[in-house]
Amino acid sequence: MNGASSSSAFAQRTVISVLVAISASHMLNDIVQSLIPAIYPIVKDKFGLSFTQIGLITLCFQMTASILQPFVGRFTDKRPQPYSLMVGMCFTMAGILALWRANSFAAILLAVMLVGMGSSIFHPESSRIAHAASGGKRGLAQSVFQLGGTFGSSLGPLLAALIVVPFGLHSLGWFVVIPFIGILVLQRVGKWYKRTSAIRARRPAKPAVPHNISRATVRRSIVILLILVFSKQFYLASMGSYYTFYLMGRFGLSVQDAQIHLFIFLLAAALGTYLGGPIGDRYGRKYVIWFSILGSAPFTLMLPHAGLEWTGILAAIIALVISSAFSAIVVYAQELVPGKLGMVSGLFYGFAFGMAGIGSALLGTLADHTSINFVFQVCAFLPLIGLIAGFLPRLHLHQPPTQSTGAGK
Repeated sequence: MNGASSSSAFAQRTVISVLVAISASHMLNDIVQSLIPAIYPIVKDKFGLSFTQIGLITLCFQMTASILQPFVGRFTDKRPQPYSLMVGMCFTMAGILALWRANSFAAILLAVMLVGMGSSIFHPESSRIAHAASGGKRGLAQSVFQLGGTFGSSLGPLLAALIVVPFGLHSLGWFVVIPFIGILVLQRVGKWYKRTSAIRARRPAKPAVPHNISRATVRRSIVILLILVFSKQFYLASMGSYYTFYLMGRFGLSVQDAQIHLFIFLLAAALGTYLGGPIGDRYGRKYVIWFSILGSAPFTLMLPHAGLEWTGILAAIIALVISSAFSAIVVYAQELVPGKLGMVSGLFYGFAFGMAGIGSALLGTLADHTSINFVFQVCAFLPLIGLIAGFLPRLHLHQPPTQSTGAGK
């Protein structure tokens, strides 16, 4: 009994630190990711790229990041890999080094694909670790995990404005320290996860948490969730890849000023990402999903017709509202398909990355044939797809009572 009590106390004592560590490593990973779109204006000028080629860079990165994720998640459902996150961060470090030395469009594509491979390894297993450290508060844990990623994404444009713009693309080599720190953090997380996995392996297997939803309804609900992710990610792709070009073209902002606006947009997205999980825990994830996607529609429809000041305000509101959906979507999907955390996380993270990549490529081609302004006018209607969230069922999970853990302290 003493050994079991000691193991339980260990998990309780470290749950907060693990959530913080996995969120911090997510931040470090996504800082590197967000540097890719943040340097698009510089890369476009240096290599004479078209918007179509800019979209292809995003497509190569996002598709590499998306295709492998469901397979990684399915594999780790059966065989947890405590130190796989370090491997993913090594790919990310190799990618930033390759981007630093890139001297052609093909070299850029190879570099971003390495960063994408790092993400495909990192996200499914890190989402599982956040779940393991949640203490039963799954929405909160997923939001803390996502907060690190979205906050890291917001820092990319700021760092690009402060470092890459004044010092040039060669300054990208300085950023190799970011994934290196991530590797050190993830080594400690891996030790905790290895011990926790060993403890759970010695316990009797718990049945998956049941719900009252038929298989046909589950399949239909997963399709609805994926369509909602499509609408969200396509819109965010327009902002992440082309918001700076929109501001520079329509309002005549400099690259640095446009990057600051993108930083504000992504910082608001980080706040929205955090809020979505706890609100879903309290009031129901279906309502968070519905409000998040559809609720951003009035603001997206106004943005293409606003002046500079209101463009910044509307963009921040859109980011805050629309970003609150993803944590709720992932946890809702995990509850729909209990017992397959890695596969479900990999599916939705992978699909989100894939849609962002495809969206960026298609929107770049559309911009080349029309204009950036027209792209934003078209994308403004995407959140109206949120109407279909009304067809999602309410989940009534029959969970046994859980013990309180360090997560609630």
